[in-house]
Amino acid sequence: MFGTSGIRGPVGRTVTADLALRIGRAVGCDARTVVIGQDARLSGDVLADAVSAGVRECGADVVRLGVVSTPTVARSVGWLGADAGIGITASHNPASDNGLKLWTTSGRAFDKSQTRDIVHRLNRNEVSLAEWDELGEEREWPDGPTRHVNHLVNSFDSFDSFDSFDDVAIAFDLGNGTGRVSVDALYELGATVNTIDGQRDGRFPARKSEPNAETLTALRKVVPALDADVGLAHDGDADRLVAVDENGEYVTGDYLLALFARDAVSPGQAVAVPIDTSLLVQDVVEDAGGCVTYTPVGDVHIAETVANSGYSFGGEPSGAWIWPDETLAPDGHYAALKLTELVAREGPLSEQVESLGGDAYTTRRTSLSFENKTQAMDRIAREIHAQYENVDTIDGIRVDTDDGWFLVRASGTEPLVRITAEARDSSEADRLFEEARSLVEGARVVA
Repeated sequence: MFGTSGIRGPVGRTVTADLALRIGRAVGCDARTVVIGQDARLSGDVLADAVSAGVRECGADVVRLGVVSTPTVARSVGWLGADAGIGITASHNPASDNGLKLWTTSGRAFDKSQTRDIVHRLNRNEVSLAEWDELGEEREWPDGPTRHVNHLVNSFDSFDSFDSFDDVAIAFDLGNGTGRVSVDALYELGATVNTIDGQRDGRFPARKSEPNAETLTALRKVVPALDADVGLAHDGDADRLVAVDENGEYVTGDYLLALFARDAVSPGQAVAVPIDTSLLVQDVVEDAGGCVTYTPVGDVHIAETVANSGYSFGGEPSGAWIWPDETLAPDGHYAALKLTELVAREGPLSEQVESLGGDAYTTRRTSLSFENKTQAMDRIAREIHAQYENVDTIDGIRVDTDDGWFLVRASGTEPLVRITAEARDSSEADRLFEEARSLVEGARVVA
């Protein structure tokens, strides 16, 4: 039921009001107060109403935030002293999808153990409904975005290396989503901000909700046209933040991850990244005196890791960034201000990216289809363990060599097995890629 980032899927099929009601009951029977917020999707009201009904049926109170970003939902649980939060969102998925993501009081998403308890509670019908005169109450709290803006402004209002954001010009593509908190905070800090598609619209008419090099064509043109210093963009619920440099060039996730990690890490500290992250990040972090811990793919796993002492940052190339001293939720708003700070302090984003030396790395990727990907992965795992020594199986199967690595991993949503290979030398990357593909092709022949 729960994937790597909550529940997501097509409305009316995977995600229904009945499902939302049941999730509300499962959360509400173990809470006193639950915060509920939703992104701009057209189905949000129906699902939020159903979740609220389920929570209150079990006697817990509900605080409705209305249409807000997912980071605002996550932070509001702690701000309001609630026991849990439920965000109605499908993040960067198409407008026809929606979903539910559950948050703890620390601002961290429910982990596997907690979601497993929810599923068991539903499957065993271990839900106690309240008596007629003990139903929970519902109230609205419209101040979440304002509280978030004020918090961000206070966090970034003083710097040792520069006075303010006054000299920074930003083009910000909100993609018709819920990312307005970023714009308001940047404006309050003195930055010049021009927005693209800033009107909330859950149909996402301007571009697809997922911000990437292909969908941000307008932003890539606008940044140099306006002579802006940087272009920023959120997905539909603003938990992700991606960037375009001053020349309109999209900054890939591994480069942005490396920049954030280099800025955050100090000697002896650690950074958490998913298993499919470029060697670039490891090399940059180690050059700064830190170390990298690899996790399964998914911001939940990043958050679980950086909650431990000794971690200064964690992130995913997809655009989810976590500074544990700030919050254990991926907060695209905080990331937007953090990147603006980097530009104001360190200079043009293109020069910062160039300083990473990323041209030294070559990555190869492909996907192969399988009718039974689970059976195929079992066969592939046996072959890899028989042939290689340095094997990591925390998520898929990763093999590390002296100069590179390859990863074979089953898709979480499609009947595919994905192959990634990377090395510091292009010929070595090609060799590792062909080795991995041969192993996977062999499993398909046997299957």
